[in-house]
Amino acid sequence: MENLWEIPLILVTGVCAGFLNTVAGGGSLLTLPVLIFLGLPPATAANGTNRVAVLVQNASAIIGFHHKGISDFGYSALLTVPALVGAWFGAQIAVETDEVIFNRVLAGIMISVLLLTLFNPTKKLQGETKSLSLFRNIIGVLVFFFVGVYGGFIQAGVGFIIIASLTLTNSFDLARTNAIKVFVIFFYTIIALIAFIRYVNWSLGLTLAVGNATGAWIGSYWAVAKGDKWIRVVLVLAVLVSATGLVWKTLG
Repeated sequence: MENLWEIPLILVTGVCAGFLNTVAGGGSLLTLPVLIFLGLPPATAANGTNRVAVLVQNASAIIGFHHKGISDFGYSALLTVPALVGAWFGAQIAVETDEVIFNRVLAGIMISVLLLTLFNPTKKLQGETKSLSLFRNIIGVLVFFFVGVYGGFIQAGVGFIIIASLTLTNSFDLARTNAIKVFVIFFYTIIALIAFIRYVNWSLGLTLAVGNATGAWIGSYWAVAKGDKWIRVVLVLAVLVSATGLVWKTLG
């Protein structure tokens, strides 16, 4: 980092993103635009540097949920295996993607996840617990392979995809869903980070990680999405401005 003002910007962004990622999703829609604003190429350096923070953030969240007695390591491990395989493929696609195409894809995803953030179509599905079955386990394994591909490619908004997947296939309550979510993301992020390792800006990544971990620890103690409305205001503004800027850049 060449300028001292970048430190508080990265830390505050990280806290907001870590909290939002843990209680719902979409935190990377804050961190990726900031990293791009600081001059990192989006498809490689920004995408890879963000993974450092995501890894530390989810480690913090796993510990926080475990301290609250909310964990499901057995089922989480089952879903993690296909996600690891998918994440490697997704990361390889991202590394080879043209920057202009990546910007357009990111802009589209940002708008889509913004709509999910605002309207949360899975909210009505939460709260009902179904017993696990072999069929649901098989569906979960297949779904989480593609979750891994998406997460390895871009990460932004993967939390909403996992929440939707778990509530539709198992109808877990949000606390249990989030505990499984952070476990799966932590392990597939290791694979994705390996693929991006040569592009990572470590000074920005580790600073962002401090913020993300702090936000994740706080978020794990909320366990549900209450109290994140003020962050959503920031998210809406950041997504609209950043998506517009990304599209404009590809047209220039």
